[in-house]
Amino acid sequence: MDYALAGKRVVRLKGGDPFIFGRGAEEIEELVAAGIDFEVVPGVTSATAAATYAGIPITHRKYTASVAFITGHEDPTKKESNIAWDKLATGAGTLVIYMGIKNLPIITKKLIDNGRAPGTPVAVVRWASTPEQHSVEGTLATITKVVREAGIKPPALVIVGEVVKLRKKIDWFERRPLFGKQMVVTRTREQASELVALLEEYGADCLEYPTLHMEPVDEYTVLDQALQKIGNYQWLLFTSLNSITWFFKHLWEKGMDARSLGGPRIAVVGSATADKLLQYGLKADLIPEKFTGEGLAEALIKTNVAGERILLPRALKAREILPEMLDQAGATVTIAPVYQNVPPQGRKDELRDRLENGTIELVTFTSSSTVDNFLTMVDASSSEELRRLMDPVTIAVIGPITADTVRKHGLKVDIQPEQYTIADMVASIVAYYQRDDN
Repeated sequence: MDYALAGKRVVRLKGGDPFIFGRGAEEIEELVAAGIDFEVVPGVTSATAAATYAGIPITHRKYTASVAFITGHEDPTKKESNIAWDKLATGAGTLVIYMGIKNLPIITKKLIDNGRAPGTPVAVVRWASTPEQHSVEGTLATITKVVREAGIKPPALVIVGEVVKLRKKIDWFERRPLFGKQMVVTRTREQASELVALLEEYGADCLEYPTLHMEPVDEYTVLDQALQKIGNYQWLLFTSLNSITWFFKHLWEKGMDARSLGGPRIAVVGSATADKLLQYGLKADLIPEKFTGEGLAEALIKTNVAGERILLPRALKAREILPEMLDQAGATVTIAPVYQNVPPQGRKDELRDRLENGTIELVTFTSSSTVDNFLTMVDASSSEELRRLMDPVTIAVIGPITADTVRKHGLKVDIQPEQYTIADMVASIVAYYQRDDN
């Protein structure tokens, strides 16, 4: 109030519709009395939002044309209730009761005593629209027992009426194949968005534990020298999204752009890397069938690289198999570090607690570095302790190289896609759980 009177713009943020059991009107009455201008922007009230996420239409032409919103927790200072249970019990086809868990036994008794059939379907929805959503069904006669046995606590919404029967057909949110499963994403924060978005689309509860933090290398002498003589190279190779990002970042800092790269053909390790390259206006000349360093080397060797010069921008520390195979084929490879991976600090205790409590369903690994750094965060004192913590967890990897790293630590790999992309990895995860459900 003081800030508004001082001419400041104040936002009073509330969930749902502030005029439906939200005391919004009471607060605005105070603004009117103080002569303060205001605007109300209503949200979606939980009666409709929670019902929709539970797969229950609160009105339906075949079932009911009326609905009533009721509070299950009236103002405790009132001398008597102003809820006309004798009229509401049978006066509306659907009843939606807010804040009704504590008084559920009383509410169901009042409805039955006032003429509503004991067999009327009832649903209770807790934490609607979140990964923790939990819905249960019963009847007016049984729902109190169902809620107690299921351990349903507030906040929850109660829906009474024949429309509850439709949940069996159109429940969509809780039926998603990954619904409510806690899955760890170990990619960098900058790269996690695609993987998180795809997993969440299928209902996963994603926990982001970045295992890598990218920083520039201390000096770019090798790359700068190569760029000055870029026309002397026959191939420019990109083996990751990060190598492209950091290469072009430095290119721009030097006052150069894609036009400066005339001369060498460009090869990438896979389709996702090719798509990333297109964002910079360049089309890859070569994409291997097998999206690995070995696959890229084999594809290049088939073009006869003997005597050719190849520029490889990459991380400061990386697998050496690609340049080694090209060297053996007679090529001259210049390795130009453009970024380095630094393990992030923090959140180790939180991660350990989740593993100890068994709440993590699955961990995703998209590179060997994510495996090594994640296990460093786990900080197991022995291989036996590591297996104890990780054996109950499903492990998904993006490809065979990452899988080999997992196995070197004595752990199992449960999911690996045939094509080594994020989209294929998510599709394999979904297929894995759908198979288990069937």
